Amino acid sequence: MRRRPAEYRRPVRRRLSQWIWALVGMFLIAGLVLFVFLHNHHEDQVNQPIMGEHAIKHGGFNFTKEILNASSFSRQLAEQMTLAKAYVIIAKEHHNLHLAWELSKKIRSCQLLLSKAAMRGEPITVEEAEPIISSLSYLIFKAQDAHYDIATTMMTMKSHIQALEERTNAATVQSTLFGQLVAEVLPKSLHCLKVKLINDWLKQLPLQNHAEEKRNSPRVVDNNLYHFCIFSDNILATSVVVNSTVCNADHPKQLVFHIVTNGISYGSMQAWFLTNDFKGATVEVQNIEEFSWLNASYVPVIKQILHQDSRAYHFGADQDMKVEPKLRSPEYLSLLNHLRFYIPEIYPLLEKIVFLDDDVVVQKDLTRLFSLDLHGNVNGAVETCLETFHRYYKYINFSNPIISSKFDPQACGWAFGMNIFDLIAWRKENVTAQYHYWQEQNADQTLWKLGTLPPALLAFYGLTEPLDRRWHVLGLGYDMNIDDRLIDSAAVIHFNGNMKPWLKLAISRYKPLWERYVNQSHPYYQDCVIS
Repeated sequence: MRRRPAEYRRPVRRRLSQWIWALVGMFLIAGLVLFVFLHNHHEDQVNQPIMGEHAIKHGGFNFTKEILNASSFSRQLAEQMTLAKAYVIIAKEHHNLHLAWELSKKIRSCQLLLSKAAMRGEPITVEEAEPIISSLSYLIFKAQDAHYDIATTMMTMKSHIQALEERTNAATVQSTLFGQLVAEVLPKSLHCLKVKLINDWLKQLPLQNHAEEKRNSPRVVDNNLYHFCIFSDNILATSVVVNSTVCNADHPKQLVFHIVTNGISYGSMQAWFLTNDFKGATVEVQNIEEFSWLNASYVPVIKQILHQDSRAYHFGADQDMKVEPKLRSPEYLSLLNHLRFYIPEIYPLLEKIVFLDDDVVVQKDLTRLFSLDLHGNVNGAVETCLETFHRYYKYINFSNPIISSKFDPQACGWAFGMNIFDLIAWRKENVTAQYHYWQEQNADQTLWKLGTLPPALLAFYGLTEPLDRRWHVLGLGYDMNIDDRLIDSAAVIHFNGNMKPWLKLAISRYKPLWERYVNQSHPYYQDCVIS
């Protein structure tokens, strides 16, 4: 290949011309200047403190430590302010309103200065504190010259504290008493239901004939069936107990319910259970007034109710306010409440029975209770001694030698409200006679206050078989913090306490557990309760 002449060759290609190099240099210089400017601007922003950071970082200032420091002005101002507040009260009591106003004005100035010091995160200076300390000191000395000395101040404040404590205690007792009264009063809706039902009972003779047939049914004494007893005058509550029991039973037709009520509620209770279906379960209703053996010569509690001192204790104007209000409640004198100690006499032909309070809801099949081995004991119950206040010594007076010689003060208490009773063992051990003995010993109410649990703890002592805790969970009438898992696993939940589920003061979290077993489709319920 021939080489071209020099004049025909392409010129050599330069990489960058001089003006391009100049342009690149200018860009580099501009970038460097911009970088320096932005860096300095960022440092200025970082170095500018915001108020919160200044309060936190400024010299490591801690206002709490400052006010606790005995030599700080903050501490002196706080102490003077406390003393000045006391003198304000005393000055007002002595009608020295001008002095009280002056003290109050300086107290506000002191509070303002302490607030500013806390906000800015710096100690109070002597220039700031001196005027207020001087003026407050002058006013305090002025108050002392007016005979408001330290001794007077202490006595006055002590009397104020004592008066506040008395008012607090009185308010607590009154609140508890009002709560108890609300729990005892029958709601208007339930009274309406009772009136409508008693009207049906009196007008419809077929209902009365049907009731007589139920009473004479061989099922009520058949020991091959599962028997439950409820003693109550609350129709709706009793209905929930029965309904929840049959709804959760595997074989509801094998259940027999024995209800005992008073004469006032007997007709309405019969009318309700005769006109409602409970999945084929048998329901027997009895009138407590028909028990001829329930008299003062046989039952000690009736004798005590008729005693003049006992009636004054519960119904008189001069009641001892130191006694827990619920223990003065006539409910504790109710024969229906004490009828649980006479179950073998009410049902002489039965061998086993489950006792249910009217404020319980059944969530599991209870027929398994009848197959539990009680190991010769009379009573199967859930113990409550997981809490220390449910030991025997919390219910019974162990300073009495009769008690201390026979019982262990640390023995576990147990729950009344869901109990399986072996009536054969009951009759053998003569538990009712033991109950009578202790009731007579407590005629002066020195062994225990009122209620059925203390005498039950004595009468069934050594005769109680502890059941699994899941059989009976208590506290839904007063405890708002029961574990949901415990409630879900419970065979029976108990609304013991003042916050009954049929009252407006019921705990809303638990109320649906009770309401699901109310027959809300009944026309009387809709007329009386819903409307």
